[in-house]
Amino acid sequence: MEPITFRTPLALLLLSLGSIAAAWLWLATPISLSRAPIDPNAKLMCVSYAPFRGEQTPLSPTTYVSAEQISADLSQLAKISNCVRTYSIENGLDQVPELAAKAGLKVIQGIWLTSNRQKNAVQIATGIRLAKEYPSTVTALVVGNEVLLRGEMTQSDLAATIRSVKAQVTVPVTYADVWEFWLRYREIYEAVDFITIHILPYWEDFPIRAKYAAAHVSAIRHRMEVAFPGKEILVGETGWPSAGRMRDAALPSRTNQARVVSEILDLAKRENFRVNLIEAYDQPWKRQLEGTVGGYWGLFDSVHRALKYPPGIAISNYPRWKMHMAGGIAFAFLVFAVAWLTLRRRPWTPRLAAWIAVGISATTAGALLGIAVDKMLYESYGLGGWLLWGFLLAAGIASPLFGAHALMSGRSLPTFLELLGPSDYRDRSWTAVILGLVLAVATVIGAATALGLVFDPRYKDFPFAALTMAVVPFAALSLINRPKAGFRPVAEAVFAALLVMAAVYAGCNEGSENWQSLWTCGIYVLLAATLWRARAAQIPE
Repeated sequence: MEPITFRTPLALLLLSLGSIAAAWLWLATPISLSRAPIDPNAKLMCVSYAPFRGEQTPLSPTTYVSAEQISADLSQLAKISNCVRTYSIENGLDQVPELAAKAGLKVIQGIWLTSNRQKNAVQIATGIRLAKEYPSTVTALVVGNEVLLRGEMTQSDLAATIRSVKAQVTVPVTYADVWEFWLRYREIYEAVDFITIHILPYWEDFPIRAKYAAAHVSAIRHRMEVAFPGKEILVGETGWPSAGRMRDAALPSRTNQARVVSEILDLAKRENFRVNLIEAYDQPWKRQLEGTVGGYWGLFDSVHRALKYPPGIAISNYPRWKMHMAGGIAFAFLVFAVAWLTLRRRPWTPRLAAWIAVGISATTAGALLGIAVDKMLYESYGLGGWLLWGFLLAAGIASPLFGAHALMSGRSLPTFLELLGPSDYRDRSWTAVILGLVLAVATVIGAATALGLVFDPRYKDFPFAALTMAVVPFAALSLINRPKAGFRPVAEAVFAALLVMAAVYAGCNEGSENWQSLWTCGIYVLLAATLWRARAAQIPE
């Protein structure tokens, strides 16, 4: 009796806490780079700049950014860069050249073109005026940004617009688009003074791993030099996101962003070409268009305007790892404590497998808690996003606790009939009701995210951390405390089938190199298997 009631659980607890600590020591391992991403002794050539903070967005025509806000940003950027690239003159951005001159920055001034000819005329007129008023600050005009990619102008209209602007200014004029579109629309080459190409390895049709990103930029630039001899090629956008979902093997992360930026800057120095990084500050509004990943391309964070990679500071994917580790250890201890307290109130001798299940649940939740919290903070956007990921994290926290109570009580996993069905089916225990609610939340959110990865996957995040925290205790409970004899409920069977089909499709669609996808799909299948094992007792008539 003693090994089961004292020594074995204690050994499992110590093993769990040690595993959590080891996991966080590994996750937080900093990287070492031959060149710092931001070198205080060598300013950046140029960096894309958009001033929007918080709820500010250029998607709203009423948004206007004050001169004071822009001036504060430019004063900060002047410490790390010689130049900023803008994309428009709306929302207060027409103030940038004047304020940049005061900060000692040069400006590559953008003129935003769309299918709206009236708005185009205003943009063009203002861009020309700024180039004439600030000739020592505005070093070039970018007439249109990816307007061909968006299909909002024809090649001939764009070329005519570029030539019209060139005739009215003395500064060089260019157009900016992804590199493939320069190869498709060669007439634009004849119209511009130099070529501005966007090379974003993460967004390629076949995404590039972070470790190959700089080599990819070099290969594409050389290919463009061969295709368009005689004109300078500016790499007008390149970089890497620090957060968001994987695409194939392309993983957004802090360390990958630092590595890619560092290697591209080193490449530009060695091969002597101009490069503009995207971008200065994280832009939350882009998440409305591109998902989580769209908001995290900045060298500075959007809230505190703090440099992500201060010189001399180790670069880790989890800079707050000590807090995450401490929280995970405390949570695992709490899961074991719930199991112990349950056993004290209902003294009996549980099987060794029940304590192992508690240990697995505690270790899984403790190791993933910090990651799940981080993902919720990064991925929640808007009220709907906060509710979705907040409820999923709550389910991930509640499941190990109430799962441990059920394991030590000898209870099986409740069914949806016991939660929502006729009164004859309902379980009167409040702990069973809460566990059933947690299972329902995890199942509904799991199904919703699975369907998102089937029908609209490009910008959808993978909820692997919080969903794993929630599902593992359910799976352990269904395996250890076998369901009572009865029939398989229809709701569980339908959700199980949906999750399996979605997992198979999403796994194949995302590819074998996307570990976030494979992990998430594996948890979908585990949840499906758990639901399939559910049994509801037949109520006698």
